[in-house]
Amino acid sequence: MIDIQHLVKIYRTGDLRFKALDDVSLRIEKGEFTAIMGPSGSGKSTLMNLIGCLDSFDRGRYVLNGVDVTHMTGNELAEIRNKEIGFVFQAFNLIPRVSLLANVELPMSYYGTTKKERRKKAIEALEHVGLGHRLMHMPNQVSGGEKQRTAIARAMVNQPSIILADEPTGNLDSKSSAEIMKIFHRLNEEGVTIIMVTHEHDIAIQARRIIRFKDGKIVSDEIVTKSECEAKRLDCSI
Repeated sequence: MIDIQHLVKIYRTGDLRFKALDDVSLRIEKGEFTAIMGPSGSGKSTLMNLIGCLDSFDRGRYVLNGVDVTHMTGNELAEIRNKEIGFVFQAFNLIPRVSLLANVELPMSYYGTTKKERRKKAIEALEHVGLGHRLMHMPNQVSGGEKQRTAIARAMVNQPSIILADEPTGNLDSKSSAEIMKIFHRLNEEGVTIIMVTHEHDIAIQARRIIRFKDGKIVSDEIVTKSECEAKRLDCSI
């Protein structure tokens, strides 16, 4: 699904150079649930931006779902993003002036989907995350957990093969976090590849693989045992 070879990303400010990623190689197979951890400035968010085709890199090679995106143009990368990747952010990134339903419909407008089909798919996506009763509510009328569930519905409405989640539980209480993780587990069981940045060990251990970054490099890559994962899921009432 994801094959990254010797990736280097350098940020430049005047004469200063900062190597955010330093010769990173990584493979993530279809259907994996992977957590990425590391301190601030370790390179984890930079990696997520590159996996999501939101930024370019200086050296290396990146193949996404069999397609080499290394030298693609901005328009080609935008098409790949819309087709292959769903994004979930800590800050939800919902449009405040429109309903939850309209927020979920938005990604389909770039595909030329008819209004009737957009409405049908958006309703199905919101029902899938337990928000069928909140369709016409505005973002400021629902809880943080419901905002994040809406963001997940929006990420999934075009049926991407990958979800990239950047601190998806960072603004939520423990109950809402458990609800979000339950949805991610269900999506993963349905075959969606999930890559999640988190600083919370209790959240990371619910993935099946944890990759840790420091100073732009991978310092550990471990598989979470099934018993550890299931025990933590039980702790969260999932």
